[in-house]
Amino acid sequence: MPLLRFDLIEGRSEETLKKLLDSAHRAMVEAFQVPESDRYQIVHQHPPHELIIEDTGLGFKRSKDLVIISIVSKKRTVKQKQALYSLLAQKLEIDCGISPQDLIVSITENNDSDWSFGLGEAQFLTGSL
Repeated sequence: MPLLRFDLIEGRSEETLKKLLDSAHRAMVEAFQVPESDRYQIVHQHPPHELIIEDTGLGFKRSKDLVIISIVSKKRTVKQKQALYSLLAQKLEIDCGISPQDLIVSITENNDSDWSFGLGEAQFLTGSL
């Protein structure tokens, strides 16, 4: 049920994007124990001048491979979040060649009443899910 939004600098191929999304999904399944079919991902590609992402004073060297992942999810433990951050960095580096310095992840938490998957219903509240 987590909803992932990927903000990227434009120019990646369809194959490269698929690999990125698949790797991120595997990390979600492992860290948050979501079902394999629980996959909601949106990609937004931007011209380079539309993403101003600095290093927050940490000395990171950002590149054109920058990936910003914004996640909306029900509450997760600190341990689950730390596992996700680590798994995302590992999988994106190994599978996609993306440096961990080019990865930013932000999680926004909500609850069951904040989701409707269609039909104008809150499926978590009605018991459908």
